[in-house]
Amino acid sequence: MTVVKQLKKEPKAESKSRGTWIILVGIIFIAINLRAPLTSVGPLVDSIRDHLHISNTLAGLITTVPLLAFAFFSPFVPKLARRFGAEGVLLVSIILLTIGISLRSVPGVATLYIGTAVLGVAIAAGNVLVPSLIKREFPERIGLMTGVYSISMNLFGAIASGISVPVAIGLGYGWQGALGVWGILSFVSILFWLPQMKRRSDQTSAAVSQHTANQPVNIWRSSLAWQVTLFMGLQSMVFYVLVTWLPELLKQQGLSAEQAGWLLSIMQITVLPVTFIAPILAGRMSNQRLLVAITALCLFIGNIGLLYGSIELILLWVVILGLGAGFSFGLAMVFFGLRTRNAQQAAELSGMAQSVGYLLASTGPTLFGYLQELTNSWTTPLLLLVGASVLIFIVGMGAGRNLFVGDKS
Repeated sequence: MTVVKQLKKEPKAESKSRGTWIILVGIIFIAINLRAPLTSVGPLVDSIRDHLHISNTLAGLITTVPLLAFAFFSPFVPKLARRFGAEGVLLVSIILLTIGISLRSVPGVATLYIGTAVLGVAIAAGNVLVPSLIKREFPERIGLMTGVYSISMNLFGAIASGISVPVAIGLGYGWQGALGVWGILSFVSILFWLPQMKRRSDQTSAAVSQHTANQPVNIWRSSLAWQVTLFMGLQSMVFYVLVTWLPELLKQQGLSAEQAGWLLSIMQITVLPVTFIAPILAGRMSNQRLLVAITALCLFIGNIGLLYGSIELILLWVVILGLGAGFSFGLAMVFFGLRTRNAQQAAELSGMAQSVGYLLASTGPTLFGYLQELTNSWTTPLLLLVGASVLIFIVGMGAGRNLFVGDKS
């Protein structure tokens, strides 16, 4: 009898282990598609502008449109997931992503922007739902899985930035081919995500819905949710400002274009390991206030270094900024799971935070550039980033508390 029971248990354990690997691989394939279609554009903007004969303003919209799609579509994603299931919404989002990438690569101004808008909506769904999926499938390993998700996303984002020009010019595929190649990856990801549809559990979804119904929380009225949201938004704004303007700032301080480009790459490379480590550390701590303090201090010191520091120490300031950006992004992602009680709450918090966050991110580079033109100096714009670092510390101290949204503070 004991042997029979053991034999019955082993297939169940083996099936559970296989299911864990299936969802893990699925999450990784979703993650690697969430940045590459966006970061591949930056190095090719000049080629796109010259080929299509569009203005700098319209060229800038290629990057802005997806951020606006994130801002306006993210709040609706949790409602779609509640009605159709997270797996189903994610499958549709990858299909839409493939369509958007393909449309964007077809010659023509209209197809460029329509395709960009479609892929922005698709990526917004992944941004919102993957953290809630991690909360649901790996409740005891939120930090580790968020680290895997973050580094997968950012690693392929960095790769996309690096290979865009070689693919376009070196291999002769042009900007259309360099942008379109990521459609192959998203199509392959559809095949890897299909098994998720087979392992959907109606019983689990019903239990989550019932649990959520028993503990209704209006995320938009939660002070903790707003602290997480502002942390997400401010760190996004700082990162996108640095990615957009750091090379120009460094060139005006006397560095060559090549040196400035390498320093931006070094900052992004520094971000990578930290986005993996930060969520793991955060998941093992009762609260994350120490990590928030480290994050804000790195951003503060790095920006003060750019403002007042010696040009001979520029590499140090850039690395410190990379550490701060990595910690802030990793913490922002892990807060969605750590500050909520279930997957539905995680999806709603993620939708709220990423909506407001990317709206801030989309305005940050424009405001930074406007201040530079207005004052004809980098001092005031950099003081804006120093102030943002202080605000990240203030709201992060609230977001890092050991509480759930809906708890009385």
